[in-house]
Amino acid sequence: MKKAIINGVIVTPEGEMKNKALYFDKSIIAIDDVGKHQAEEIIDAKGKYVIPGLVDVHVHGYLGEDVSDGDKQGLRKMAKGILANGVTSFVPTTMTVPWEEIEASFELVRALKDESKEEDFDGAEILGVHSEGPFINPKKKGAQKDSNILAPDADKVLPFKDIISIITLAPEMPGGIDSIRKIVQNSDIKVSIGHTDASYEQAMEAIEAGADNITHLFNAMTGLNHRAPGVVGAALTSDAYCQVIADGFHIHPALFSLVYRLKKDKFVLITDCTRAGGLEDGEYTLGGQPIFVKGVECRLADGTIAGSVLKLNKAVYNLRKHTNIPFFEVINAASINAAKSIGVDKFKGSLEVGKDADIVIMDENCEVYNTFVRGAQKYTKGDSK
Repeated sequence: MKKAIINGVIVTPEGEMKNKALYFDKSIIAIDDVGKHQAEEIIDAKGKYVIPGLVDVHVHGYLGEDVSDGDKQGLRKMAKGILANGVTSFVPTTMTVPWEEIEASFELVRALKDESKEEDFDGAEILGVHSEGPFINPKKKGAQKDSNILAPDADKVLPFKDIISIITLAPEMPGGIDSIRKIVQNSDIKVSIGHTDASYEQAMEAIEAGADNITHLFNAMTGLNHRAPGVVGAALTSDAYCQVIADGFHIHPALFSLVYRLKKDKFVLITDCTRAGGLEDGEYTLGGQPIFVKGVECRLADGTIAGSVLKLNKAVYNLRKHTNIPFFEVINAASINAAKSIGVDKFKGSLEVGKDADIVIMDENCEVYNTFVRGAQKYTKGDSK
């Protein structure tokens, strides 16, 4: 069925468009004058923003569920829940749990990926899996469990090259650089530097070897020092995509503008959300360890930061609130930039003709009212289904 959204501010990668209509079925047909194309259903945006569906490339869980649980119904619940946050496609993210559990999670995502593309799938589309670990540095493990950490091993990764979109690893660990080269040369998997004690020089060597993403910038990595620039220095001075958790806790909001000025279209908003997302404060688990949630803070018992409860539309709101970045570029950080960072921008991440009709209607406070996935309306604010 051909549809048209009217009376909205349409957000494209280049700016905002008013007094136009967005025409679509399963894909975007046109952005044109109102009434210019046939449409069997007219949707009135009532002055709200019409934006591309948001893409979360780093999310562990939501509404009590976690992809590392290996539970099919749990992953479906996650996929449905994040529709209310404007997320139309996502990359469920595993933790450093035992390797056999990670493999089970890969198989789970593989089993649901095609199903998630169907019109009757009640949730955001699954793009692949983000394997955060287990090939990390114990010194920067964060909330990851050190007993499950393994040395980088491309041969463990490549059998899952059809389902892994991105993998986080520490390049300075034994075999790290060789693994990056082998993964990049033999698959489309993106390699992200993270949970790492690498020097600036080691990080740059990893980027030259093919790593092109940085996992949750500033967190669980060597910081920026004027004599030792660290991974942060490599991230900010290279062409790598930088994931940012914009909850105001993981990174001080004063740094948002600085990172944006340096990274531009390589600035990627993520949530790093745990199973506690969308739920009340209290005790939950992450990677088999108890975590304690209070407000925006998630911590292990010893105080170590452990993921977040951030919603991606709230990250968009925070970035807009604390910067003078044009709104369309704020949206880009959670849509087209994210899509590019994992190589799916040909069909995801922006309202452009021929791309999937992943569309969100939100207000100026980034509150989501409608979410469409491949043209099918799958979330309406106030709908209790």
